[in-house]
Amino acid sequence: MRQDDRLYMISMVCRLLNVHPQTVRLYEREGFIKPKRIKRQRVYTDEDIERLNFVIKLTKEFGVNRAGVDIILRMRERMQIMEQFIQELLRYVDEDIKEQIEKRIKKIFEEI
Repeated sequence: MRQDDRLYMISMVCRLLNVHPQTVRLYEREGFIKPKRIKRQRVYTDEDIERLNFVIKLTKEFGVNRAGVDIILRMRERMQIMEQFIQELLRYVDEDIKEQIEKRIKKIFEEI
């Protein structure tokens, strides 16, 4: 949790997502979300709310069962990790290409 994260109480989360507190607690028990606790009080970040909203859409709008939600969430996390890896790889390739271009330009100017 970052210092600048906004935190929400369960009542606000329920209002934002139009769900009952028991639904939020159920998804927590299922392991779909892991809210932080401050003095035993659940608090949710924007990321928690986004994830919870995604779970609600999967279950209510698309009829995905809990096992399906679990699989989809794990796949989504793996995709995010892969995306980060690809971005890092692209940065490395970009830096390598720039370095090669600079060497070629330097070599051209040395030959002039």
